[in-house]
Amino acid sequence: MRPTGLILPRGSNPDRDLVPGKAPTTHIVWGPRCALRLEVTGVDVGEPRRWPSLEPEVPERVVHAIVGLQGPGVAPVLSCAPTPAGLALQLRRSAVFERVLGAVAAYAAPTVPAAPGPRVVLHCPALCGSPCALRLSQLRAVLVADHLARALHAHRVSVRLVPAVRDPHMPTFLQQLRVDWPAASERAATEALRSRALAELTPARNAEALPPGALGRVCLKELVDERGRTTGYDPNLDSCLVTEDLLAVLAELQQAVQDWAEDSSLGLAAAPDAGADSCMVVHVVSCEEEFQQQKLDLLWWKLDDQAPLRQKHLVCGPVKVAGAPGTLTAPEYYELRHAQVCKASALKHGRDLAQDPAWMEIFRVLSVATIKFEMLSTAPQSQLLLALADSSISTKGTKSGTFVMYNCARLATLFESYKCSMEQGLYPTFPPVSSLDFSLLHDEHPSPPQGEWLLLFNSVLPFPDLLGHTAALPCTAPGLHITARTEMVCKFLVQLSMDFSSYYNRVHILGEPRPHLFGQMFARLQLLRAVREVLHTGLAMLGLPPLSHI
Repeated sequence: MRPTGLILPRGSNPDRDLVPGKAPTTHIVWGPRCALRLEVTGVDVGEPRRWPSLEPEVPERVVHAIVGLQGPGVAPVLSCAPTPAGLALQLRRSAVFERVLGAVAAYAAPTVPAAPGPRVVLHCPALCGSPCALRLSQLRAVLVADHLARALHAHRVSVRLVPAVRDPHMPTFLQQLRVDWPAASERAATEALRSRALAELTPARNAEALPPGALGRVCLKELVDERGRTTGYDPNLDSCLVTEDLLAVLAELQQAVQDWAEDSSLGLAAAPDAGADSCMVVHVVSCEEEFQQQKLDLLWWKLDDQAPLRQKHLVCGPVKVAGAPGTLTAPEYYELRHAQVCKASALKHGRDLAQDPAWMEIFRVLSVATIKFEMLSTAPQSQLLLALADSSISTKGTKSGTFVMYNCARLATLFESYKCSMEQGLYPTFPPVSSLDFSLLHDEHPSPPQGEWLLLFNSVLPFPDLLGHTAALPCTAPGLHITARTEMVCKFLVQLSMDFSSYYNRVHILGEPRPHLFGQMFARLQLLRAVREVLHTGLAMLGLPPLSHI
């Protein structure tokens, strides 16, 4: 990326701010080869100047991250020099490395808001049934809900997960997929909802035979006319068949909203004045479940005067299988990918490793990584087309989960090699980060230019803000439907793996054990520590453990 142009601080107006006699306005100019230059303009420069065009590819969040590198008691990142147009401030690239890589773990961690965020109930109706009946579109909704729950938890948002899983086979299947969802301990009380439902039942039409477990029908037409037309509910909604299972789900949702006890995993309690209206319910549903879920929303309002007004639907688009009918169930899909991973390993190593206990867990992780990257790399609301051929399982395929895990293992191998060489006396122990000379990072290979700066600029700097975007839910957005950027982490990790792979294939990190080469080696290792921290944090947001070898 070679951005050019200009970025204003938030809230700035060039026609208003750059006038003679006004206080200086700081902006950032992007020159060739990603060189950065800070300028203070508007200092007795005469007439207001026209602003260059803004390159849209330059992320504003990176600019603010760089500007925020300075603080009290911190050595200045900027050097000043007068120019005819005012005062120019030169940002030294090595100083950016020094400030960011000096505190890798803190910088790679998700940004924690100053105050607890909104309370969110995540409801995934696909988890009510059996895994053997789970369609691929429902599996996609399950993975989206799990990823969103992890992102919200990381940002200290209080989250409750509904429904509690009751099918005895579902917890085992979710454990295979590394989905963290609560299993049922006891059913929520449904007596109050049942009494209200019985009072609202409409007379049976033409001696309608009700299915087992059904109490009758409740008319929803009035609610659709009152709330549905302006918010996006289907105008064809008329009535809802009330069953015991439906009341059980409503009772769990009701309890999740009313009972906000202290979350032991975060040590945070709900605000003392928080009521139902301060909570948002997000129903993560497949496109096939959307119509039925709208009925459940309206029924909740019908039967519970304290039901939250903010109910949003995150609808996951259909999943199509290339060259095959869409009848593949979720467990069959997992078994197919697991068999392909084992087959690819046997072809690579010349022997079957699937029965080797040391490799079985690795194959399971690779299978789940393949599935999650396939399911989550496309925006949830869009249609997903799966290619089930064996060729999609490859550590060389630059868009696959196995490619990301492969590069994670390469990083682990690199640091393990350094550790072994250090124990053999070939390299000294890693020095304090404050003593490293980051000006030695100057990979000048022309294609791509400045790979070390590229890794920091494209990966480490924007990562905390990217996680914030992943967890952002449009709580106050109008309408019934919302979208979420759950695909951002997958795409980011794939791009990071591509940048790292290109750099790693070109640059020899662990050089000859000569003292005059140690400075550059340690600076590079610290950069890759940051990359490793970002990679591990991103994988944790997907529920995937880092692999040390493949």
